[in-house]
Amino acid sequence: MHYFSQLFQYDHPWSHVVIGMWHKYPNPHCSHVQTIDVVDRSVDPETGIIRTERILGCTQKAPGWIVKFFGGSDDAFVREISFINPATQEATITSVNLSLSQFATCYESIRYSPTTDGRHTTFHQTAEVQARMALWRSVADKLENWLVQRFEQNAQLGKVGFTDVLKNLWEAKQQQLAHS
Repeated sequence: MHYFSQLFQYDHPWSHVVIGMWHKYPNPHCSHVQTIDVVDRSVDPETGIIRTERILGCTQKAPGWIVKFFGGSDDAFVREISFINPATQEATITSVNLSLSQFATCYESIRYSPTTDGRHTTFHQTAEVQARMALWRSVADKLENWLVQRFEQNAQLGKVGFTDVLKNLWEAKQQQLAHS
């Protein structure tokens, strides 16, 4: 099993970041995310927690040795479930790959929470990658290493892309308000 973790602070309040979550894709930095389909959305009438389940369709060029060994295609699907709690100002997102999950799984967890001053938002992301090939440990290690490297590359692109999305959403709005 291999792990990835990063901690970052966005220069936007929590409410802006949560609204921005729904505008993250498509963006030029994350061109591998092709489609986003909302499967279910509900609001708990007692707590006000918003639960959303989505399927993300992605394309990524897998190395030849992976395609040769495991088969498959460049198309991949990810199941994402988010919970937004307006009362506690916490947003969590968990995701897991659906494609080729019989060979390897990647469990991702993201948490957005406001900083103590309320002007910024803390982003904490973790991922756990596990190959499911106990008999072939060397192949499993190689696969896990490749998956973590790919995940880290995409995570960095995602952070840059989301920063741009937030900037485009909110700085343009602030400029409009300033000129009004």
